[in-house]
Amino acid sequence: MRGTDDTPAVERVAAITQRLAVLLRAGVPSPAAWQYLADGLGRSRRDPTAEVVAAAALAARDGVDVPAAIVSAAPDGPAGHAWRSVAAAWSVAIGTGARLGPCLSQLARSQRALGQTQRDIAAALAGPRSTSRLVMVLPAVSLLFGSVLGFDTLGTLFTTGPGLVCLALGVVLSVAAWRWSNRMVNRAVPTTSAPGLEIDLLAIALSSGASYVRARAAVDDALDRCGLADNPEHRPRRGRAPRRTRTAEHDDSAAAVEGVLALSRAAGVPAAELLASEAESVRWDARSQAQRAAAALGTRLMLPLGICILPAFMLVGVAPLMLSILSSTVAGFG
Repeated sequence: MRGTDDTPAVERVAAITQRLAVLLRAGVPSPAAWQYLADGLGRSRRDPTAEVVAAAALAARDGVDVPAAIVSAAPDGPAGHAWRSVAAAWSVAIGTGARLGPCLSQLARSQRALGQTQRDIAAALAGPRSTSRLVMVLPAVSLLFGSVLGFDTLGTLFTTGPGLVCLALGVVLSVAAWRWSNRMVNRAVPTTSAPGLEIDLLAIALSSGASYVRARAAVDDALDRCGLADNPEHRPRRGRAPRRTRTAEHDDSAAAVEGVLALSRAAGVPAAELLASEAESVRWDARSQAQRAAAALGTRLMLPLGICILPAFMLVGVAPLMLSILSSTVAGFG
């Protein structure tokens, strides 16, 4: 499957994950399932998805560590995080004897939800970004217009003291707007490709009949091996898995798990189903928060436009024309 330029990378990973889940649930052995997917993608080294699937297929065929192969071949960015989530799910299922197909299906749904959120963010950014690009072109149009009318706007901007001051201030304001906008966008972009992954993996491990202690150990080991640190700033380099750090997100997950386990003991119902439901709730909450952030982002991005971009346009596009007109007028009176 070849992704288009406007398709989020996470959605491409989700499509492969879902296909793999369907094959496994149909009874296809994992080496054959990976090989079918690799054959369908081809061997292009320019396609990160094809590289990861080919590496997993080779590892499965040779009977070596499939999660390690996935982590080693995973690219950077959201797609890499999504592939490491697949590796963690695979590791937990193999380590506890849980069914892998249902786990991967649920993971694929989560990844598709994140892909849709990324589309929402891109849609929210489209308007303000288009406006910013248009405004940044207007100074050149204004300078050209002044030159056509016979005014030396370019000379005024680049060779006079006031013109150079306007140019310097306009550049500073433009750079400030660019950095300000990027910070806003980075804050709005989701930091994980699998919200509730830790809870979901624990549910999968417990569904195999393993004890809580064994399930917890399997999940922690899988997350460590696959480089899924709780702190999203700790992005591992290719082939490396950093040590996980305890964060507020991890504490929230631990509190949710404790509450579900207490309910399970009190009601006498399987903890795995309750944990799966809790993970689904976490995913929906994360998607709702991301959608709200994307909706608010479109409005907040008007701030750098009004505070920085428009003044930069006035300084670079309008001020040289006015200075040129004023200079010509004074020269005419002289």
